[in-house]
Amino acid sequence: MPERDLYHNTVKAALVKDGWNITHDQFPLVYGGRRVYADLGAEKLFAAEKAERKIVVEVKSFVGQSEVADLQEAYGSYEMYRNILAELEPERIIYLAVTQEAYNGIFSEPLGQLMLRREQIRLIVFDKIKEVIISWIP
Repeated sequence: MPERDLYHNTVKAALVKDGWNITHDQFPLVYGGRRVYADLGAEKLFAAEKAERKIVVEVKSFVGQSEVADLQEAYGSYEMYRNILAELEPERIIYLAVTQEAYNGIFSEPLGQLMLRREQIRLIVFDKIKEVIISWIP
C-alpha cells in the first residue's frame, strides 16, 4: 500500500467528527489489472433524504517546495480516481481534502480557481489543528 499523506489521520478524524463512517482506510481501486489507492472511503446516512452518501477522499498536504507542482500532482490523482470511480462505483463522489492554508493559498489564486471551476474539483477544507471540516466545496 502507498504511504499515507501527512494529514491522513487528521482528515479521518475530521470526517468521523462530522458524522461519517470510515469504510476504507485506503480505498482500493482496481482497473484493468492495475491497483491504486485513494486515501479514504466513507459513508453517511442522511435521514432527512432517506439516502446514504458514499465518498472517496484523496488527502493532499500541499507542503512541497512548489504549490503548483503539488496542485499538478493532486489533480492527476484526483482525476484518475474520479474516472475509475465513474466506471466502477458511480454512486461514490470523490473529494480532494486540503488544509485551510492550501485553500487560502493556491486554491484562492487565479490558477486554483480555474482548476476548481473548469475541472469541477470537489474539496473538503479542513482545520489541521482542530481536526474539523471547515467547508465542502461545492
